[in-house]
Amino acid sequence: MKIAAFSVQRFEKPFLEVANQRYKHELTFFDERLTPQTALLASNFPAISCFVNDQLNANVLEALAENGTKLIALRSAGYNHVDLAAAKKLGLTIVRVPAYSPYAVAEFAVGLILALNRKIHRAYAHVREQDFSLNGLLGFDLHNCTIGIIGTGKIGSVFAQIMQGFGCKLLAVDPIPNKICINLGVKYVDSNELYKQADIISLHCPLTPDTHHLINEQALAQMKNGVMIINTGRGKLIDSKAAIQALKSGKIGYLGIDVYEEEENLFFRDLSEAIIQDDVFARLQTFPNVIITAHQAFLTREALTNIAEITLANVAGFEQNKNNIYQVG
Repeated sequence: MKIAAFSVQRFEKPFLEVANQRYKHELTFFDERLTPQTALLASNFPAISCFVNDQLNANVLEALAENGTKLIALRSAGYNHVDLAAAKKLGLTIVRVPAYSPYAVAEFAVGLILALNRKIHRAYAHVREQDFSLNGLLGFDLHNCTIGIIGTGKIGSVFAQIMQGFGCKLLAVDPIPNKICINLGVKYVDSNELYKQADIISLHCPLTPDTHHLINEQALAQMKNGVMIINTGRGKLIDSKAAIQALKSGKIGYLGIDVYEEEENLFFRDLSEAIIQDDVFARLQTFPNVIITAHQAFLTREALTNIAEITLANVAGFEQNKNNIYQVG
C-alpha cells in the first residue's frame, strides 16, 4: 500500500525500513509535519502515517479525504490530536500503536527523578567547568518517600514496580485500579488525597477533556511545599503558567517534563540558531530545578522497533480487510 509518512525523524527511518521488508509497502518519507500547508503532499496516498505533533484537525482531515486518503496510521498510542468526529464523518479509519514499550517511558520518568533529586545535570556542568565542589548538590533518599502516580495503565504500573524497588510508599489515582498495582501494595486514593500526601507526583494518564490542565493552580495549592512533579505523558496535563508561579513560590521544588503543552512548534526540530518565541517555555528554561527534555522518553531501540512493526501491520490489516488492526473508535 502507498503510505505517506510525516514527521519521520532520521533516527526512526531505519526502523520503518527494516519492518517494511516484511510488508512491502510503498513508503514515502516526509520530515515535514502534517499541517494544512503540507497536506497536499499526501495527494493520491491511500494511507498516511503521523506522529504526535502532526495536525489532524477537521480542515486537514478534509484535505486528506478529498485527495484520496482512506487510512491514518498513527505512530503513537495517544490520539488526542485527532478530530475523531470529523474523521468518522469523512469515512477515515484511524489506527494507532496502543503499546510499544512501557518500560521506555517509565524508566525515563525514573531517570528524571534521579537527575533532579541528585542534581546530576548540574553536577555534570560543574565538572565540565572543573568545579569539583559539592555545594548546591544536596539530594534526599528516595527510600520511604511517598510517590503519587496519576494513571496506572501499562506505563504507570511499570513505574510503580520500579519505585517500589526504591522502597517508596505508593499512592495512585485511576478510575480503573490495576491488579498489578494492587498486588504491589499501591493504595488508590482520590486526587485531593494524593496531592496532599505525595512527595513526588508522576503523570501517566492520557490527555482528555477531564485531564486537560490537571495540574493547575488549584491542584498545586493542595500539594506539599517543594513537591517534585514529573510529566512524561502529554504536555497539556500541566498548566505551564501555573507551574511557573509555583516554581517561583517554592511550591514546586523540582519539575521534570519530557512534554510541553505548546511543543508542536518546538520539539523534533533543530532550533539552536533560532530565537524561541514562546515566552512561557523560555521562562521554564531559566529555573535551575527544572529539567526539560524534548519528548524522548519513548526513544529506545525496542520501542522504535515495536512502533514500526505495529504501524505497518495496521496498514496491512486494513488493506487486507482484517479485524486485527488497532482501530480508534
